[in-house]
Amino acid sequence: MAESDVKLLGCWPQLPYVVRARIALNIKFVKYDYLEEIFGTKSDLLLKSNPIHKKIPVLIHGDNPICEFLIIVQYIDEFWSSDPRILPSDTYDRAIARFWGAFIDDKLLALIREVLELRTAKGQEQKAVVEKMIEALELLEDHYVKSSQGKAFFGGESIGYIDIALGCSLPWLRAIEKLTEMKMMNETKVPNLVAWAERFCKDPAVKDVIPDCEKLLELFKMFIAKEQLASN
Repeated sequence: MAESDVKLLGCWPQLPYVVRARIALNIKFVKYDYLEEIFGTKSDLLLKSNPIHKKIPVLIHGDNPICEFLIIVQYIDEFWSSDPRILPSDTYDRAIARFWGAFIDDKLLALIREVLELRTAKGQEQKAVVEKMIEALELLEDHYVKSSQGKAFFGGESIGYIDIALGCSLPWLRAIEKLTEMKMMNETKVPNLVAWAERFCKDPAVKDVIPDCEKLLELFKMFIAKEQLASN
């Protein structure tokens, strides 16, 4: 099956999940067509390719649709199995990577969604969610120090599964920091993650696909303005 048969359905604002798939494809040097969905709509191709959840991203390889972001990353790593590998080759290390990928989705991204739902709130309610996000980042800082053993990324000298899972949340974290005026990627509390984040965003597989923080911030402010107008 030729690489030219690869398509990825995504959308702006690019959710972290879509960016994960794009980075994985870039790491493997896979040529693909990126098909942009119109925000707020669902194309016939999307509904046909993902009839169960009806959401992006969807990787279409030949005639085969693959859905769900982390499953897509695993598929890319297994089908294009030459180096660089995204998941560790060791069975136990691979299980640990999947554990932290699930932690990032179930904990950190869930908190990002929660703080965005509270975007018109102020004070203690908003601060409490941000503090939980900082606690999650501190756990990831500890795991990074232990797992990287002084190397550039969670996955070693090149970007791996945990790097992709966490790295794609960075623009949202930075936009939320500006929106709430509360620092989460703090050099005092998570200095190693701060340095890691800079390396991640500069990587050739990442820098051209990761969303711009300022554009996300403008989007958040637009949503806030619409909600405030609707409530008046």
